[in-house]
Amino acid sequence: MESKVSECQVVEMWQRLSSAGAELCSTDGRPLRIVYPGRASGGQGADFCDAVIETRQGNAKGDIEVHVRSSDWLAHRHHRNPAYNTVVLHVVLQDDAAIAPYLQNGQSVTTIALEECPSPYRGLAAGVSPLPCSRVGERLSDDKIGSFLDDAGDERFTGRAAQFMEDLQKIEAGQCLYQGLMEALGYSQNKLQFQELARRVTFHALESISQSGASKEECLARQQALLMGTAGLLPSQRHISNQRIEPDGGWVDCLEKLWAESAHPSEMSPGDWHLFKVRPVNFPVRRMAAMSYLLFSFRGNGLLEESLGMVGKAVANRSHKSLEDGFTVAAEGYWSDHYDFGRSCRESPTLVGRGRAADIVVNVILPFTLAWSSFSSRPGLSEGIMELYRSYPRLEPNALERHMRRQMGLGSSLVNSARRQQGLLHIYKTLCTQGLCRRCPLSG
Repeated sequence: MESKVSECQVVEMWQRLSSAGAELCSTDGRPLRIVYPGRASGGQGADFCDAVIETRQGNAKGDIEVHVRSSDWLAHRHHRNPAYNTVVLHVVLQDDAAIAPYLQNGQSVTTIALEECPSPYRGLAAGVSPLPCSRVGERLSDDKIGSFLDDAGDERFTGRAAQFMEDLQKIEAGQCLYQGLMEALGYSQNKLQFQELARRVTFHALESISQSGASKEECLARQQALLMGTAGLLPSQRHISNQRIEPDGGWVDCLEKLWAESAHPSEMSPGDWHLFKVRPVNFPVRRMAAMSYLLFSFRGNGLLEESLGMVGKAVANRSHKSLEDGFTVAAEGYWSDHYDFGRSCRESPTLVGRGRAADIVVNVILPFTLAWSSFSSRPGLSEGIMELYRSYPRLEPNALERHMRRQMGLGSSLVNSARRQQGLLHIYKTLCTQGLCRRCPLSG
């Protein structure tokens, strides 16, 4: 019989039920408990990400997918989509599947049927018990919460610097910085893909083009062809028809020709990339174009020396503005009004706007320079970097920060600096998504 309940209603049921921390049972009789319900993903893949589920075998960490019927898993072809391989729990209203759902990698998926949940948890559960950190402002003063967020923000910042220090022991400093920038340009949806691309197309290969003495247009074209071709995202590699490209084919033809004529590393597959539900301004090829412009703008002394010099001046002046100016990338040529090949967008003045440039400064440039200053025995610079970071103004909020503020009931007036925003992200990564609520000072 066809259910009159929509998937959105099932999601609502599940959100109320999972918040209760109820002890539940899977469709095959295994007990489990929701330690952390995760957060709405809003992108490609499962409905909720970073959940923690307690089972008899220990905590399972991953994503949660919600459907009206268990048979929807196969009907939606999730069993053939690797984006769903991180799912640890399938939540449905009705269990009507003839066979248990399974992932693309062959693993089975635990299923919960809400209709089978015992009262009072059936349907829209009563007696919701929120996470222990909710309404923390009613238990702790703003000073105590702010102090904890500051400490957590420092831990995240020094942790990132420690990772850069570890990388500096293994790879050249320019490559290390370049890999950090590429990761930042990938955002959460394509971070791993940009990391892989940075390993395949090295910093030396790209910077040698910038410093070759060729014209700006030739440098940009060669770098973009190398990046986009290695990524497997040129039109010919994705079987994008020429009809869709025209009448904008001039720049595209140039990239295709350069790629075809060059000796290049092994290509990634177009299927490696998340291209669905990605905002046009964040689209991967547009961000690769941004990297080419960034490298060309630093061609004088090179990316490494120019970046270090900018940080030194910012520390001396105790001002972050010049750093954001340096990593803001203006949009020119084909990419001023395209986000993909043959796909136009509203003309944008930047490939990397000031907001994203500020994120890059806080998450890459400052922690990298902190690591480099220690690596090269310049402790005086380290103190200035920490001072600049701790005084850095609030960044543009992202989805994860908004989720954490809702979870804790915190206003933006308390999370009023980049340091405290970083603290929220650190709490989420190291406590919430690890099922460690009891260790969190904000949980009471």
